[in-house]
Parts: sequence; C-alpha cells; structure tokens
Amino acid sequence: MSSVLRLRTLVRTTFASGSCVVVALSALGAPSSAQEAATELPPVNVVTTLPKAKPAKAKTVAVPPPAGAPQQAAAEAAPAEAGLPAPGTRSGSLGVATTAEATADINRAPGGVEVVPDTAYKASTPAVTIKDALDYVPGVWVQPKWGEDSRISIRGSSLSRNFHLRGIQLFMDGIPINTADGYGDFQEIDPTAYRYIEVFKGANALRFGANALGGAINFVMPTGYDADLFGARVDVGSFGFHKLSVSSGGVSGAVDYFMTGTWQEQDGFREHSDGESVRGSLNVGYRLSRDIETRFYVNANDVEQRIPGGVTKHTALTSPETAWPSNVTGDQQRNIETVRIANKTAVRLMPGTVLELGAFNVDRHLMHPIFQWLDYRYDDYGGFARVTDESRIGGFANRLIAGVNIHDGRTDVRQYVNVAGNKGAQTVDAEDTSRNFSAYFENHFYVMPDVALVAGTQFLHATREREAVLGATSGETEFNLWSPKGGIVWDVTRTWQVFGNVSRSAEVPSFGESVVGGSVNIPFYELKPQRATTYEIGTRGRTEDFTWDLAFYRADIDNELLCFTTNALPSTCQVANADRTIHQGIELGFGVAVMKSLFADGPDPDALWLHAAYTLNDFRYDNDAAWGDNKLPGAPRHFLRAELLYKHPSGFYAGPNIEWVPEAYYVDSANTFSTDAYALWGAKIGFDNGGPIAAYIEGRNLSDEAYIASTSTAANMNGTDSNVFEPGTGRAIYGGVQYRW
Repeated sequence: MSSVLRLRTLVRTTFASGSCVVVALSALGAPSSAQEAATELPPVNVVTTLPKAKPAKAKTVAVPPPAGAPQQAAAEAAPAEAGLPAPGTRSGSLGVATTAEATADINRAPGGVEVVPDTAYKASTPAVTIKDALDYVPGVWVQPKWGEDSRISIRGSSLSRNFHLRGIQLFMDGIPINTADGYGDFQEIDPTAYRYIEVFKGANALRFGANALGGAINFVMPTGYDADLFGARVDVGSFGFHKLSVSSGGVSGAVDYFMTGTWQEQDGFREHSDGESVRGSLNVGYRLSRDIETRFYVNANDVEQRIPGGVTKHTALTSPETAWPSNVTGDQQRNIETVRIANKTAVRLMPGTVLELGAFNVDRHLMHPIFQWLDYRYDDYGGFARVTDESRIGGFANRLIAGVNIHDGRTDVRQYVNVAGNKGAQTVDAEDTSRNFSAYFENHFYVMPDVALVAGTQFLHATREREAVLGATSGETEFNLWSPKGGIVWDVTRTWQVFGNVSRSAEVPSFGESVVGGSVNIPFYELKPQRATTYEIGTRGRTEDFTWDLAFYRADIDNELLCFTTNALPSTCQVANADRTIHQGIELGFGVAVMKSLFADGPDPDALWLHAAYTLNDFRYDNDAAWGDNKLPGAPRHFLRAELLYKHPSGFYAGPNIEWVPEAYYVDSANTFSTDAYALWGAKIGFDNGGPIAAYIEGRNLSDEAYIASTSTAANMNGTDSNVFEPGTGRAIYGGVQYRW
C-alpha cells in the first residue's frame, strides 16, 4: 500500500472515530491570525536575532470584505518611499511575507493584481474549490465542473481548454505547480491550506518569470510565525458532502513549522460524480543565522473522482443530475496521486538585498479512464534563483527583481482501451520530454518618490520532444522567445494609485493538447507559440468606506491556441493556431459601506457592506479567414458576483449574494449554438469574532435554478445540440464549525 493510501486510511479512520489526531501531512488550514486581518500596514520589525517565539496575536476582524472588492489590496497600498518593508525585513520568516507585507508589495505592480487573504473565504464558505477563494476577483472567471475540478480563465486565457489548465502558471510559495509542458490541475489545490493567494494578471506575473496571457496564481502557505498552534474544522453539506481538516504550527528556537491536512468526500449533485480526497502539506523553516533561512516543503495528494461528463443543453436544463451514458458504462474517472518536495532558501546578502534559491521535484500519477484508459506518470523537476534588490541610484529609489528558472520534466504516456473502467489493449506508448529555461528581470525606478517607471523582459528557451513507440507520432520542436514589458505606477495619495503598462506574452503549446490517440489533425511540433501584446490602464484605492479596483485592457493575439472539440469526443482537443484574435475587457471590483451604526455605534460600529466584482469580456476573432469577426466561444460577455453583508462588531454577519450572467455565450467558433443566461441567489450567516470558535451556514442556488456552469467548445455545431454542457449544482446548503487555539 502506498504512503498516500495509508494516509487516506488513517484520516478516514480518525474521522469515523470522532477523534482528531494531528500528524505530519494530516492537518489543515488554521484560521487566519490578526496579522492578515489588519487593515493598515503593520510596523516593520528588522530581525536582528534568531526568532525565539511566535508573535502575539490581536483580535481579528470578523469576516472582512472579500478580496475581490479590493479592501485588503487597497488598504495596504503605500508608496515605496513610505515605509514598505524592504527585502529581508520580515517580522518572522525571512523568505515568506505576511499577508500585509505581500499586499503592500504586490501593489507596486503597474497592472491588475490581487492578494486574497484566507479571511475572505475560509471562515464563511466550505473552501472546497478555487472558485470559493477567487469568486470576488474581477477578471477571474471560474467555472465549476464536478468535484474540485474547475475551468478557470483570466482575461480569456485557456478559453477553449476543455480539460486541465493552460495559460495560467501556478505556484506554491513561488515554486512551480504546473507540469513542465504547461498544464495545471486544480484538483491538487486545497484552498484551506494557504494563508493568502496572490493573483497576477497577464505580464504582471513577471516577478516570478511567468509570462502567459492569463498570468500567474501563487498559493502561499502559513509559516510557524503566523499559524495557530492547533486548528480544526468540520464541514458538512448537501449531496453527501463531508470534510475534516486539522492543522498545527509553531516556533521553537530557530525552527518553525506548519502542517495541514484534509479528508473530504461527497456523493455529488449529478449521477456518477462521487469523489474522495486526502491532501496534506508541510513546511519547516530553519533560521541558520540572522541572514539565512531555509524552508522545506512537502505536499501530497490522493484524489479519486468520478466524471459525469458533458450532456446536451436540453438535458442540462431539464434533468441536470443526469450523467452522460458512456461515462457511466466506461466508469470514467480522474484519479491523481502526487508527491511534491521542494526547498527554498533565502539569503540576505546586505540590507535591502535578498537572494532566493530553490529546487523542486514532483512525482505525479494520473489514472484517467475516459474515452481511453489514460495512465500517465509525470516526473517534473527544476530549480530557480531570484534576487531582489532595493537601493538608490543617483539619489533615486530603485527596485530590481531578476532571476532564472529551470523546469524540466518527463511523462510516460500509456493509453489503453477502456473496458468498463478497466484497462484493455494498449493503444499508445510514448515518452514526452519538456525542457524550459527562462531568464528575466523587472526594474522599478522612482523618478519621483510617488512615481515609478517599470521596465522588464523575459527570455524563454523551451523544447518539446516525443519518442513514440505505439499510436502516436514522434517529433520535436524548439522555441526561443523574448517578451518585454514597460509600465508606470503613480501613488496619487497613500491609498490611491493609477497604473498602466504595455507588455508582450508568450505561450508554448503543451503535449496534452495533441495526445489523443493519434487522431489530431496537427501534430504538436507544427503548432506555433501564442504571442500577445497587451495594453492596460487602471486605478485602485480606498477611503474609509469605499474601496475600488478598476482596469481596462486589450490584448492583440497572434496564433492563439484554440481547441476544436469533436462532437464524438467532447472531452478531447484538436488544437490549431488562429490567425489574429482580440481579448479586451473591463475589470471592476469595489466595496462600499452602504450604512453604518445601524444597531451598534462607537469606534467599531456595525455596517452593511456591498461587495461586487464585475467583468466585461469582449473576445473575438479579428478578420479570420474562416470565422470573420465572430465571438470566441467559452466565456460570457458580462459576469457579476455581488454580496450585501451585514457585519456586527460582536462577530455576527449575514447577508444575500448573487451570481449573474445576463447574456448567453457561444460554445462554437461558428457562433451557431449558445448557453442560457442565469442568475443564482445565495445567502450566508455566521459568527467569527477572532476567538477560538467560528461557524457559518451558507445556502447556494436557493431558487434551485437549472443552469450551465461550464462548457467545452467546438468549431462548428451547426446549430445542433450536443454533449458539451456541464450542468450547475442545484440548491445546496453547507455548514461548518472551526476551532483554533
């Protein structure tokens, strides 16, 4: 029995017995500390001796506004000359920023960025999928499918990616999560395991050397300095949902640790959509000296999930619980076992200059019976070096980030005939090798104390090689791509910024877009890289009772990688390069105190807050030979998420919310077939005063509306209904209790 399976058995047994055992890699998401809940940047403490104890905690704020209405990001914003923490001046960990520090730091970016603190979602939702965490970030659209799996798009990235993820680079504490050829999987993400989530839209992710159309998402775990000594939570809900989480963190001399784990199971809203998962994460830091800290990470996942499959639009709207028949007869599933090991070492070379060095290895096994039985084994490994320097040049403040990344990997590709969920005769035998080297820099030069000019670039060298034995075509390809960037950030006041940038991005095709048992029209080595030039302007800021985050952007794209689904195999992709396409839109997040002092006055009055995240998507072909100026399929033109939340200083909160897609969107490039508009109503009520106990009850889709949650995309459906639609979940109620000490 593998270690992951033994972990699954241990956690299941622990939950069934009613006890809570804290073991390494079997604990989960401690609730947030006051450090993240604060709305002002805390004083910077320069560490001059080894940390000896965990900092004391103050009272947290009950259920702060969601990060998508950028109260956290804007509240922490400050000019670089106004006391922002310099590299190496963290109050606890040398290499991991607190939420407040990360928020102040990310707001130096000349474009759309967000820090989502765990306080925005952990205490008031089941925190199961990435949608729970990022629902209020404008420009980010998450479409739930089944289990923890979702489709995600940032500024139209990966619009036609019908499975897994492309166009967004995922990191855990700055260490890559994606495979070497570029695909990602949200089934491996446990939102309760992280202190905060950083979202970098587009080229604003250059600080990690990331350069894709959608940008990057960085999931940052707590350390022993900002974690609770013990935390536990139990969540239950509709459709057989159960979740148990435990966590522990602390500091002992030069050592700090945080470990977290989750066991979860659910029957699922749809037929053939049951699943069970066990996830665990651990990080241990050791302060070798005042100026050197090394941190080790271990992350393990065991996910077993049945797949109900896409259905016709008619079925999705009249009988949404129904699974596609072949998914049932073929017992289609997506099961993943992952073990990730990494190290990151931070060295303060001198005051204001920090060097980060890291290495990682990921062993991933995908067991995926679908139209065939996919048995893929991934071995990904690499390293990185990144230096951050804050100094003065000719009397002007300057900040430089520069680094190199190496990310290589090998995939053993085995496919078999799917015989009622079992392996039949082998159909594909191949080995895919990906190699990536990137070098980058980004420099902020403050021509005035409140105005920074930003310039940077990335060079990417990537190769892809396939050695086929059976059922696939051997080949190789190579890419050498430069992607420059320029921008400006103006701190109009301490809490108000204006920004703009122009950037290039590059996206290399992945193997997963062309390994379909040899049935693809274009082999991977004939695909061109996707290139885009993006223009962006915006503003973010806050007052005492109002916060905002607004961005306008336009991306002119050459050779966009688009997936054309066949009606016979809606889960597969046949990828080709479009000629020219356009992605443009508006991203607006805001929060406003509609009323204050309704029942409680004084320095900490009660308030009625309105939070909203609105996204306008205008994605279209640009005089394409086949599709003219048709709209690109796969995303709504308008998307609104809003919440009206009453908050009392005692910790009580309650209010309704809505998710609204007011217009249908096309599912094929020919624009012959579309989804339907929908509006989903929900509500939540709970208690969280920063003490040891927090609890919530949340209702979703309370009107029990049948709607389309996600779709695959196609080239031309000729106006004919087909099984490319994923029904949304019906009326559901969730509740949970958390304890922290």
